[in-house]
Amino acid sequence: MKIIILGAGQVGSNLAASLVSEANDITVVDIDAVKLAFLQDRYDLRTVCGQASHPSVLRQAGAEDADMLVAVTLNDETNMVACKLAATMFNIPTKIARIRAQDYMQNEALFAPENMAVDFVISPEKEVTNYLRRLIDYPGALQVVDFAVGRIRLVAVKVHGGFLVGHELRELRDHLRLHLREAKNGNPRELDARIPAIFRHGQPLVPCGSTIIQDGDEVFFLAAMEHIMAVMKEMRRTDRSVRRVMIGGGGNIGSRLAAALEGDYQVKLIEHNKKHSQELAERLTSTLVLVGDVTDEELLLQENIEDMDVFCALTNGDEDNIMSALLAKRMGAKRVIALINRSSYVDLLQGGEIDVALSPAQATIGPLLTLIRHGDMAVVYSLRRGAAEAMEVVVHGDAKTSKLIGRRIEQIDLPEGVSIGAIARGDEVVIAHHDTPIEPEDHLILFIPNKRMIPKVEKLLQVGFGFF
Repeated sequence: MKIIILGAGQVGSNLAASLVSEANDITVVDIDAVKLAFLQDRYDLRTVCGQASHPSVLRQAGAEDADMLVAVTLNDETNMVACKLAATMFNIPTKIARIRAQDYMQNEALFAPENMAVDFVISPEKEVTNYLRRLIDYPGALQVVDFAVGRIRLVAVKVHGGFLVGHELRELRDHLRLHLREAKNGNPRELDARIPAIFRHGQPLVPCGSTIIQDGDEVFFLAAMEHIMAVMKEMRRTDRSVRRVMIGGGGNIGSRLAAALEGDYQVKLIEHNKKHSQELAERLTSTLVLVGDVTDEELLLQENIEDMDVFCALTNGDEDNIMSALLAKRMGAKRVIALINRSSYVDLLQGGEIDVALSPAQATIGPLLTLIRHGDMAVVYSLRRGAAEAMEVVVHGDAKTSKLIGRRIEQIDLPEGVSIGAIARGDEVVIAHHDTPIEPEDHLILFIPNKRMIPKVEKLLQVGFGFF
């Protein structure tokens, strides 16, 4: 696929790095020659230095025969104009634009073919806010992603002191069934879960029934949404429920998160700009907005940081986020989350005193991958800083034209390490086991621990010509 990426910032660079290794023809456009030189030195791709919304620059980037344009510059207007030009001048089939301003997002007609001709809109702030909300709703989780419109969730947790420590995986299902029998008002749906991947000391393990879980393992599990908390209790000691949240930084993400949380939690927000603080105080209903510096130890002490269940460092500066998160943790905050733009920092910091280090570029890349992957993809998520992926894919065809339909999971020749963890079948959620059959139009939830296996997965999903 020939793809033009406009913008060599964090999102554009991460997307280029993800796609260039998958036999795609990538061209990156930016006005910053230094950023482009860095990308060209590291990856096998083309670069064009120039204004992304200029027709001559798009032509130089190969727009006349491109399959997709991904406009992810920091300027919404540049992204929209580029998509309009891609449609009217170059007839590029798929146009994707990054849009940050709420005013634009509230007017869907603006993106119609007869207007700005944006086929798909991505909003990094929205994606990151949803990501953070799920982490706060599930104390102790490292990552939570939704499938089947929220009916199935994949959760990553670091195992610590739960029942499963020292036990074989095959014991989990029986233990969950025991919990269901003991529950006074048990859910009529069978309490079940599937563990598609385990990472031990940073290295992936292929789970099987005899795998023994160790303290400190990073475990990914799939379960129906209503069963997530019950399964998490098997993995780690019960974390204290979240009531109080402090947010450092009142920018796009911080203000969005406060608005999303304030109906369910006690929220405090620290913003250094006095005028913006006043605007936030007027806009938010129950959030306490404070004027100050997120790294001000005296301010944190005065606002009882030791009573906070979660502290989110969401300023625009990595250093401020790192420092304030470390300070909050040492002063007694139960759990700290830091937004880190530089991906190299994320690997260094997560799992130490900072509980979760979140890269906005990695949180944003999933919707883009959903559009780029081959096959009928419902959603795709980038996991473990881009090393792994999880996807929901719809299978078509019949037993003659598909390598999946009509077969039990144990009969499918899955690439090494790849697993089918769950199936959304109509309104039913099926946790996949070795004897689970695949039916036409099933939504399969696949976990891919190594993204090098993706071409093999895409080939497995292909439907034979006899089906058409």
